[in-house]
Amino acid sequence: MDINASLVGQLVTAQFPQWADLPIKPVEFDGLDNRTFRLGENMTVRLPSAEAYTRQLKKEHQWLPRLALFLPLPIPVPLAMGVPSDGFPWHWSVYRWLEGKNATIERIDDLHRFAITLARFLTALQQIDPTGGPPPGQHNFFRGGLLTTYNTETRDAITALHGKIDSDAVTAVWEAALNATWHDGTPVWLHGDVCAANLLVRKGCLSAVIDFGCSGVGDPACDLTIAWTFFSGESREAFCAALPVDGATLARGRGWALWKGLIRLVEHVNTNPLEAGKDRRVIDEVLTDHRIVT
Repeated sequence: MDINASLVGQLVTAQFPQWADLPIKPVEFDGLDNRTFRLGENMTVRLPSAEAYTRQLKKEHQWLPRLALFLPLPIPVPLAMGVPSDGFPWHWSVYRWLEGKNATIERIDDLHRFAITLARFLTALQQIDPTGGPPPGQHNFFRGGLLTTYNTETRDAITALHGKIDSDAVTAVWEAALNATWHDGTPVWLHGDVCAANLLVRKGCLSAVIDFGCSGVGDPACDLTIAWTFFSGESREAFCAALPVDGATLARGRGWALWKGLIRLVEHVNTNPLEAGKDRRVIDEVLTDHRIVT
């Protein structure tokens, strides 16, 4: 579907006429699951790009105002929910604008401090009462659920990449992740998609965490993937040390990062050398870290 500023303007005018005169423009960095536009100076409009993502919208409206009360950093605040119409077949949302730019190494003044700040945010999230929260399911692509959900996809990726990666080493890390028991087993709140694109930086520091579409209650291991996709060395050590997780949870976290790196590499290996290089780096980081701890 062609989701553009003109469409957003039509929807806002029809359903929220009090905002009809505000300018609308795409954000600098847009996502894939949703299309995001800035509405005036203080709001954003987010429209799901496919029906599969519409479940996330209502969940955010229900839970984000409650979660925000207990978190040390700002998160999106839902202001209004649009309804399906002739111009757009699904619900859509208006949120309060959060200042900041997507995280990059260059924008961060102190990566060690940034890692600890993020770890403390995730710790606070995990400590919120999970009663009634959504368990892993189609709404969040089973984030927080069992890694076995992605076992076939991961092994297919390993097969497809035969000769292009160290298949034996990758398989060993994946199997170690599958066998790493979640000893506590008590579901906690998780973000579900902790990546640089969902972390905002302002004045060199972590200023907000956005996009809770994959949030839910379950195993927090999936929130550790950024340890290998973004951090390295001392910053990774600081991040992991500041989290209340054990070695088995870290092993499952490596599994989540490995799954993501593998399926991305399958997509990019023959078409996009730049992205393929990033994917290989993630896989190499996971393999190296696994060797260190074992």
